[in-house]
Amino acid sequence: MEQAVKKDESLKSQELAAKLWAIANDMRGNMDAMKFKDYILGIIFYRYLSERTEVYAKDLLKDDNLTYKQAMSDSSMSETVKKWSLDTLGYVIEPDYLFGSLIDEINNVGGKTFSIDHLQKAISKLTESTIGHESEFAYDKLFDDMNLEDKDLGPDVKTRTALMSKIMSHINDISFGFEDDGFDVLGTAYMILIGNFASDAGKKGGEFFTPTCASKLLARLATSGLQRVKDVYDPCAGSGSLLLQVRNAVATKEVGHYYANELNGSTYNLLRMNLLMHGVPFKFFTTFNCDTLGPDKLYENGKVVPIQVQVSNPPFSANWNPTEATADDPRFSAAGALAPKSKADLAFVESMVYHMSDDGRIAVILPHGDLFRGNSEEQIRKYFIDKLNIIDAVIGLPANMFHGTSIPVCIIVLKKKRNGNSGNILFIDASKEFVAKKNQNMLSDEQVDKIVNTYENRKDVDKYAHVAILEEIVKNDYNLNIPRYVDTFEEEAPIDINSVISDLKKLNAEKKELDKEIAASLKELGIKYDIGE
Repeated sequence: MEQAVKKDESLKSQELAAKLWAIANDMRGNMDAMKFKDYILGIIFYRYLSERTEVYAKDLLKDDNLTYKQAMSDSSMSETVKKWSLDTLGYVIEPDYLFGSLIDEINNVGGKTFSIDHLQKAISKLTESTIGHESEFAYDKLFDDMNLEDKDLGPDVKTRTALMSKIMSHINDISFGFEDDGFDVLGTAYMILIGNFASDAGKKGGEFFTPTCASKLLARLATSGLQRVKDVYDPCAGSGSLLLQVRNAVATKEVGHYYANELNGSTYNLLRMNLLMHGVPFKFFTTFNCDTLGPDKLYENGKVVPIQVQVSNPPFSANWNPTEATADDPRFSAAGALAPKSKADLAFVESMVYHMSDDGRIAVILPHGDLFRGNSEEQIRKYFIDKLNIIDAVIGLPANMFHGTSIPVCIIVLKKKRNGNSGNILFIDASKEFVAKKNQNMLSDEQVDKIVNTYENRKDVDKYAHVAILEEIVKNDYNLNIPRYVDTFEEEAPIDINSVISDLKKLNAEKKELDKEIAASLKELGIKYDIGE
């Protein structure tokens, strides 16, 4: 039954995503796809907030037998309804600015005529309703990327109004099934759409999108054995897919609080939209729009925030600029060496390690070079292994899995409580098993299951996995390169020299016979042909 429900939701989500993608292809014209998505996703999100308001109000007002519009037009009730909306949803949308009201204007229902300026005012009023309230951080500048005065939409208000009306009408025609299916279907379609834009835009899109199969794997490794998650953090959150996969990975679907950081402003907006559209209340997430390797934001009441589960896919081999202050930063100073300026990968990991709770665990995607390069990176690995003893597993993934790069990558799992495994590190070479797709490789559900099961069983598997005792690691000078521990060498079948010589003789004899036939044919035509020896 559960599999049937998942299949049904998947089909609905893919159908929705296909329709949205068709709108983008039909309407973007000369506008870059990564720019046009801001308008499509912004309108989807506004419709979601609008419908969320009406559904929430319908439940609250069912005993009063009133609609949201009726209650808001009643001066004795409107302030109470607004307070309810602010406390729970975090925002207020006035009845005239509901998505359905704007669609009525587009269709000339009720005598009002739609204008793009009216849409701009609707968005402004929603944002203004959050100012001074606990939810302000969640909605601040959230719609800034949807610039309704952009000349790419049209040279004048009339043209821009016509185009935006078309976009809104298309989106209105899509049955999101909010009340029937819940917002998970809408949110999943939203995620697939982000994936489509990432594919279309190549590396640029890949900056904020981790392939679903990799997200699922990372989340399952990080939450192995957990029934619920106290809190989760992604220091390079992108669109938030990893955070949401962590919730999906635990049986109870319970996550106490979400923490996230994203440097890119536009992607930071996508992150917050995605959390809200997946039903994460604004009171249950804390997000930052800044550089994770800059000043540490994870402090509350002057104390370091300890995190139970951390997942991340940091930018590969990113540049960073450590300063004197960086050298004194407790996140980076403990190892006694700073990650190279041209390869910040392990600096991201150090930052995560600093925020591990007493039962904390981390699953992070990194380039293979971080496993074996020397100098400061070797010193950081040694710190993780000798001083902290937190590296639990190293897993090699196939090449060409990520947007914008074809290099093979690995997952490192780190744990504070090693559950009896403190004397070893598990190595898994999953690089040979994948499903080849047109643009990139992926892992099937079965292949993900195999990796997770191997991680949990923690036993040697011929040519696939090896449990290396720490003495092996020290003997290899803290080099964690997977081929040093997992022998995947396949002997080639022995060559039968006598059979090869026999085949060559046979081929040579056949060639001589063929030459004779050609020479005879050419002789009849009066052409001399020397067949040689």
